[in-house]
Order: sequence, then C-alpha cells, then structure tokens
Amino acid sequence: MVSQVVKVVNPSGLHLKPAGTFCARAREYESTITFTFENTTANAKSVLSILSACVQAGSEIEIVCNGPDEKEALSALVGLVESGLEEGFV
Repeated sequence: MVSQVVKVVNPSGLHLKPAGTFCARAREYESTITFTFENTTANAKSVLSILSACVQAGSEIEIVCNGPDEKEALSALVGLVESGLEEGFV
C-alpha cells in the first residue's frame, strides 16, 4: 500500500468533469484506489463516490493505492491532480 497527500489546485475542485477525469485515470489500474478527504473515504473508480466527497479547490486529499501497480497508479493520479485535472488553467 502506498499513499500521498496532494492539494487540489484546479479552481472548481472535484466537480463532474474533473471527477470523471480522475475516475477514468484510476480505472486504468488494477489496484484498489481510494482517497480520503476530511472524514470521507471515496472510491476513486466511482464518479458518484468522488462527487459525494465534496472536494473543493485548495483542499488536500490523501490518495491511497493498494495492489500490483500501486506505485504507478499513485504517481499518475498525484500528477493528474497537481496538473489541475486537465482543466486547462495551469
């Protein structure tokens, strides 16, 4: 199991479009992938779970990956969040 805290930098947080982008990337990996925000743990492979976490811009989430490709998954998802989730503002 590997994990890392990352700050959500895009101005809209994890609303529908970036949640979909995050979910699609997470689904590329075999590992179980979740993230925690405040008192919520969300399944990164479920858009509804991501949206229910209500992550706003500037929030920090901890991404947790567990499985055969956990390091690659964590690196990809942290990079995606740090780049603004393909929102095009960075």
